[in-house]
Amino acid sequence: MSKLTADVADTICRTVELGVTITGAAVGAQDRTHLWCRVLQADPRCPGCRVAGELRDHADRTLTDVPISGHPVVLHVAVPRFRCRTSNCPHTIFRGQIEHVAAPRAVVTTRTARWILQRIAIDKMSVKAVATALGLAWKTVNAIAVDAARALVYDGGHLDGVRVLGVDEHKWKHVRGQGEPGFVTVLIDLTPVVDGTGPARLLDMIAGRSAQVLKDWLAARDQRFRDRIKVVAMDGFTGYKTATSQELPAARVVMDPFHVVALAGTKLDLCRQRIQQQTCGHRGRASDPLYKVRRILHTRTALLTDKQKIRLFEALTSHDEHAAVEITYQVYQQLIDAYEHPQRREGKKLMWKVLKRIHTGLPAGLAELAQLGRSLWKRRTDILAYFDTRVSNGPVEAINGRLEHLRGIAQGFRNLNHYILRSHLHSGQLADRINAL
Repeated sequence: MSKLTADVADTICRTVELGVTITGAAVGAQDRTHLWCRVLQADPRCPGCRVAGELRDHADRTLTDVPISGHPVVLHVAVPRFRCRTSNCPHTIFRGQIEHVAAPRAVVTTRTARWILQRIAIDKMSVKAVATALGLAWKTVNAIAVDAARALVYDGGHLDGVRVLGVDEHKWKHVRGQGEPGFVTVLIDLTPVVDGTGPARLLDMIAGRSAQVLKDWLAARDQRFRDRIKVVAMDGFTGYKTATSQELPAARVVMDPFHVVALAGTKLDLCRQRIQQQTCGHRGRASDPLYKVRRILHTRTALLTDKQKIRLFEALTSHDEHAAVEITYQVYQQLIDAYEHPQRREGKKLMWKVLKRIHTGLPAGLAELAQLGRSLWKRRTDILAYFDTRVSNGPVEAINGRLEHLRGIAQGFRNLNHYILRSHLHSGQLADRINAL
């Protein structure tokens, strides 16, 4: 191959980035492009005595490189071999060091490992699609992605600067058995969101969902990390509350507004269903007044159209027993109004009045509202803390949504460790670090 042709080929294939130059090319079986290369610069020093050796010959090393024009590429790199002249050195013959081309015993080039991470983490491609593009086995590509992700995520500094922590559960497996819990506890760094410097960041995922699981994870962290945590946002699960109180006594616990409103919405549905059975003797049908407004009941009053307001008024006043639904609906709307109040102090006052009004002394016939009042009263301190901190688990739910998408494109996972590491890649916070590689 002439020098001009080699220069053109190196430019098109960008092999100069690897520190090699193309000496030959061919199209092989399975639509693969084969490129023969020589190393531009290899370290000739002996790994034993660190003295430069004498060139002996070249050994062919086969590596997979990034695709070219949509076709898998195989590099045949002529690695120089040297003879050590030091008499007392245990190494007689050794290969030149080419870590800039590929890591020892690796089957792909260094830029291919980066390319795999970029496709999976940034382009959200599945491992199968990446493996097909490279012409490699699924297990090979997955192993490369897992090792690279582990090096990026657990680099020793991924817990630095965390002051606001989000905790939630996530169901990663919908198949029973196989020796692993179907739920994991997800830990999110909400500090960038609070500071306005960036998105939330996935810190870790732990097998199981219990107070002991979270407690063990917090106990395993150093005291500096635990002292730095000022706020912990979570849902209504008391196990997380217990673990946080024991391991982070100085941190302020915030019960997420979404879960407070969702719990009230659940009680509203249960009340509507109970009254439906009492008044009609059957489950909701299209012609039943309460069934017609089942979705309208969950819509903020300010967002209702005039037609919806009329339909809601008619449904709630068409029967005396519907009064229970009307009262529960009003409390549901009052909780939302408290959270939406533009002034934190006034919103906190409104929330306190609602919690105090429903936690005890309600008349008969409001069983669901009474249950809601008792539940919220137990967590009143955590609920009111939101108005002082404005910390919510919204970003945590957003990351959970990304993890659901990951499980969908992978059509399920069977190995929890791989799922956790792939989740770090797919959740998005490693994109900048991957691009900087």
